[in-house]
Amino acid sequence: MEPLHEKKLQHLEEMANRIRERLINVLLEAGSGHSAGPLGMADIFTAMYFHILNHNPKKPDWPLRDRLVLSNGHICPVLYTTMAYAGYFPLEELYTLRKLHSRLQGHPHRGSLPGIETTSGPLGSGLSQAIGMALAARLDGKKHRVYCLMSDGEQQEGNTWEAAMFAGKNRLSNLTAIMDRNNIQIDGFTEQVMPLDSIRAKYEAFRWHVIEVDGHSIERFIDAVYEAMAIHEKPTLIIAHTIPGRGVSFMENDFAWHGKPPNKAQAKEALAELRTLGRKIKSEHE
Repeated sequence: MEPLHEKKLQHLEEMANRIRERLINVLLEAGSGHSAGPLGMADIFTAMYFHILNHNPKKPDWPLRDRLVLSNGHICPVLYTTMAYAGYFPLEELYTLRKLHSRLQGHPHRGSLPGIETTSGPLGSGLSQAIGMALAARLDGKKHRVYCLMSDGEQQEGNTWEAAMFAGKNRLSNLTAIMDRNNIQIDGFTEQVMPLDSIRAKYEAFRWHVIEVDGHSIERFIDAVYEAMAIHEKPTLIIAHTIPGRGVSFMENDFAWHGKPPNKAQAKEALAELRTLGRKIKSEHE
């Protein structure tokens, strides 16, 4: 990765907000889809595709590329939007989200779009898929890294822990898992539905290196990824504490927005708030 200087950080923060604005319009056009998670993860996806990942949108199957596995496939609107801005496909195609014959399905489908590494939907399967890629890379003597984006709610799935045991036992240091710790799932707050804490202690017991960061600080998140790259004896989990619905006050921390899009009036209000946030970001770097 290149050094993160002030001008680049400003570009990343502004891009993340641009992605949030586009997300609102795309979800409005679709009339279905998830709002809270994608808005909450815009900073992390921006950091991944515009600073961290070794990838080439013009050569999506480049053998030396880093692999990004999205386990919690329902937040794919932020994946699609970020990939479109990165140059994988035209921005205009975003407005086909969830429509008949669209390449942008409600959950990512490998083969439908360039740059989609896995098909996701059933929660809890992504970490196992990422582990397979990481182990294969080691066996083949390849140097690329594998990143797995996960939700906190899917830590309630048993197969997640089978995968975590395997990765720790096999010291897969080329694997970095990134958990969206936003504390919500479709039926309510995670600690009410099925308590998860202490996630850190659990993963450490499974022989993982664990880092906790503010998921909305692009600078701190990138520092965490640098730290993960320096760990050579075990896999790393980055617990990214995020606010679901980030940037839109009436969506923030409200699990009701887990799986629904805004209507026209709500989209108008959301976009007004995000434009204000964009001006604030710009002024902070002047």
